[in-house]
Amino acid sequence: MRLESKVALISGGARGQGAAEARLFAREGAAVVIGDIRDEDGLKLEAEIRELGGQATCVHLDVTEQDQWQSAVSQAVDQYGKLDILVNNAGITGMEGGGLTSTKIDGTDAELWDRIMAVNSKGVFLGTRTAIPAMRAAGGGSIINISSIAGIVAIAPGNGRAAAYAASKGSVRLLTKSTAVQYGTEGIRCNSVHPGFIETPMTEPFLSQPGGREWELLKAH
Repeated sequence: MRLESKVALISGGARGQGAAEARLFAREGAAVVIGDIRDEDGLKLEAEIRELGGQATCVHLDVTEQDQWQSAVSQAVDQYGKLDILVNNAGITGMEGGGLTSTKIDGTDAELWDRIMAVNSKGVFLGTRTAIPAMRAAGGGSIINISSIAGIVAIAPGNGRAAAYAASKGSVRLLTKSTAVQYGTEGIRCNSVHPGFIETPMTEPFLSQPGGREWELLKAH
């Protein structure tokens, strides 16, 4: 029960890594607010956690929309009294549904670049900005940003979408450092996590394609 009496908001919490985080946090005693655009999956997870004796609430959250972030944070505070933890977990690869082959950077569509950056980078900024006042009111808190090994090293040479993904995750790493420096004196910690490739419902269609596992090995090294 390391998180007993804590309140956590997890973006992209309805499935994959986010759902695993929500289950773990609830098991450790936290009240969990599951923010996601996948309302059906989120409600199922909410019911699952409650059936096991935990506290959970699902809220609709598009991380690119400031008003939805404000609504999610407000619901956490209104329902559970405060906000202690934010996990900026929501993200996209730009390769959802497959699409192993891709152009290089000079052929990458600007619309695709903007979409990846909006979710992976702007979404983390909006979540952080919105959560900080609530954490300040609670006397401190912890922000965990899910970046990627791709936020540290380049991956998949020749793939423009991979470059956009890496750029977005690199920005998360540096935003994390800025947040930690700016708010540490207020008792608000900020750390980033940089996992390798994890098989989740988001990545499964891509991995199941011919060559998908080879790309996984490339990224792992």
